[in-house]
Amino acid sequence: MTNSKFLKRRVIAISLAISLLVGLGTLAYVNRSAIRTGFEQIQGNDYVGTGKGEVIIEILPGETGEDVARALVDSGVVKNYRTTYKLILEQNPTFFPGTYKLKLEMSSLAALAALADPQNTVVNRVTVKEGLRISVVFKVLSEATGISEKDFKEAAENLSAFDLPEEAPSLEGYLFPATYNFSPKADATSILKTMRERMQQELDSFGVSAKDTHRVLTLAGLVQKEARIEADFYKASRTFINRIEVGMKLQSDATVSYGVNGDTVSTSAADRANDNGYNTYLHPGLPIGPIGAPGRVAIDAALNPAVGKWLYFCTINLETGETVFSETFAEHEKAVALWQAWMKEHPEYD
Repeated sequence: MTNSKFLKRRVIAISLAISLLVGLGTLAYVNRSAIRTGFEQIQGNDYVGTGKGEVIIEILPGETGEDVARALVDSGVVKNYRTTYKLILEQNPTFFPGTYKLKLEMSSLAALAALADPQNTVVNRVTVKEGLRISVVFKVLSEATGISEKDFKEAAENLSAFDLPEEAPSLEGYLFPATYNFSPKADATSILKTMRERMQQELDSFGVSAKDTHRVLTLAGLVQKEARIEADFYKASRTFINRIEVGMKLQSDATVSYGVNGDTVSTSAADRANDNGYNTYLHPGLPIGPIGAPGRVAIDAALNPAVGKWLYFCTINLETGETVFSETFAEHEKAVALWQAWMKEHPEYD
């Protein structure tokens, strides 16, 4: 009995020892990164702590762990490339392209944790609304990014950089209105290229061919500027197409205003007499290019106009966007009278 008890106790002791060793081994494995970091810090190969100051680093698409480790060292974030890269191999993290705000002299462990935290992502977020002229787009972009309007204007003048149709007189209408997140390191040209590429993606999604691109965007830009209510986008598109088909000039005040760099709803006799490629009172067909940035609905309306015989339309309430579409000039005159009466009561819209 004595030997039996002794053996039993011995087995229990051995089992406990094994369990303890397994537990310690598991604990060491789980915390191997922290243990490695501690050893590297003792040897002087790694910084201690979460760092100080501030530094911006950028991870580009396709960059590997080696690239990230090198960028961290070059930026003064971590101390030793080998130490950081070994930790990356051990942790096998996923690095997402973007711009990150880190600190100087961070431990490798802290630096990798910071890169995994979305709160450290730095972007310039900007919303470009539908219908804005490109000059206004530059202003919006400048306010969000700190890049001067002059830089955007100069970048836009290099038309060969944006893969435009030959007939496009400018980048106007080729920048898709949307919300964007731009890297703080992005320059004017790269930002405009991103917006141009986004417009091309939209056109491709509609199946617009290269030969039709300029015509579609020119009509869409006009529809975007003239229509107020979504359903009216499709009716306005049909009205413009109907006028072109029967040989009527479009007589759009929006194009006239654009051509003289005006910003009013109404145009003067002098404005309508100004001979430029956007004056649809003087010249038949569409203007020579878009007069603003069309959104997805306007593009869809240009491609899929409503069914109708309208030749005229007039917005009779600029607050609500209520618009009257007419087939005859007599009907149109009645709508114009309603608009004129509304304008008398709301002179601030003139």
